[in-house]
Amino acid sequence: MHDSNALPASLMDDPRLRTLRDALADLRQGRSGVSNFCAVWRAQSTLLEALPARYADVAEDLLGRLEAGSLFTEESCSFSQDDLLANLDVWLDKAQHTLAHSASL
Repeated sequence: MHDSNALPASLMDDPRLRTLRDALADLRQGRSGVSNFCAVWRAQSTLLEALPARYADVAEDLLGRLEAGSLFTEESCSFSQDDLLANLDVWLDKAQHTLAHSASL
């Protein structure tokens, strides 16, 4: 029986996705700031070009809110950094599955 949710090993180790996952971990652990984090994400043009256009739109929306939220204290901002980072985790998972699907076509 074939597991349709299983990802090819090459996509699980995709360096473009790994770069973004590492940047996310660095931000969460305080090893990087929001501005550097957003710059790393925005620099992944080859990844964004390999995905449907809506991925770039959603990523930019999340990054913009993350940047806006970093200008305020947690109490005065309507954007929760933890929630935005969780949404970026979901974005990465969906991007990984989309890339796997397009690679199998």
